[in-house]
Amino acid sequence: MVKLYILVLIGANGFTIRIENNEFLISYSHVSPNFLVNVGDFVTKGQIIGNVGPKYVNNVPNNPYKDSSGKPTNGATTGPHLHFCIKINGKYQNPLDYLVISN
Repeated sequence: MVKLYILVLIGANGFTIRIENNEFLISYSHVSPNFLVNVGDFVTKGQIIGNVGPKYVNNVPNNPYKDSSGKPTNGATTGPHLHFCIKINGKYQNPLDYLVISN
């Protein structure tokens, strides 16, 4: 179980959930702004903490990201997707080295 530290709109990554614990950082970017967790929550393995975000987001002050039609987007994106990042001691890791894939 780790504590959730940051829920934020971070530039080109759009809405992002970040979990930090000493030497590691896990981030999920371009998620839905309707977070399923809150800052300070403890999260556990397998817990659903968010959903893949929509392409378009509204009511984000000074959002510089827009598509070709001028609609505001969830960071620099052309459609719904997820960026999953693991860093240990500030260095990017291959997430497949840490995930257990089941059928």
